[in-house]
Amino acid sequence: MMHSILRFIFVLLLVIKPLTAAADNTILILGDSLSAAYGLKQEQGWVKLLQDKYDAEQANVQLINASISGETTGGALRRLEGLLNEFSPSHVLIELGGNDGLRGFPIKKLQDNLTSLVQTSKQADAQVAIMEIHIPPNYGPRYTGMFTESFTKIADETNSYLMPFFVLKVATDNSLMQNDNIHPNKTAQPILRDEMYKSINDWLDD
Repeated sequence: MMHSILRFIFVLLLVIKPLTAAADNTILILGDSLSAAYGLKQEQGWVKLLQDKYDAEQANVQLINASISGETTGGALRRLEGLLNEFSPSHVLIELGGNDGLRGFPIKKLQDNLTSLVQTSKQADAQVAIMEIHIPPNYGPRYTGMFTESFTKIADETNSYLMPFFVLKVATDNSLMQNDNIHPNKTAQPILRDEMYKSINDWLDD
């Protein structure tokens, strides 16, 4: 009798363990300097602060920060397959496009790259979120408008989750920005963490 009970418990553990592993939310953050803690120590950036928050809550969320300052959608596309193979993420967050826009890259190329980033991620069985990026109106209202609309367009076409731009609340406050007026400073990072905490949780619950 005792042997049968032990055997039942052993089989039950074999069943439960894969289900627990499958519930893991491993999020690959494919971003640029806004997520790479530009001008700051890595532990001061919003990604590390958010991971600390999840860890404190014992939440089943792991953030893999693959962000690089100056990254473009094309550069990320060249790196993506290797990152997917290395980390096998359940989710991919694409926080890219700002550098494409600041360099005046063609809108069609931006859209093609975003589409390829999504398709490559989905082929690896990852759920995908595209963050809507905003840029200064340096290139005129036509280019800026087409740029911002690209993120909604590609999210709709690829059935991806559209995430709001997380810097909007701090971008107009000089006390929260570094001297270049492009990158949030250390004081802004907890605000960004809280913005992303809500956005990511909404995404995971979607």
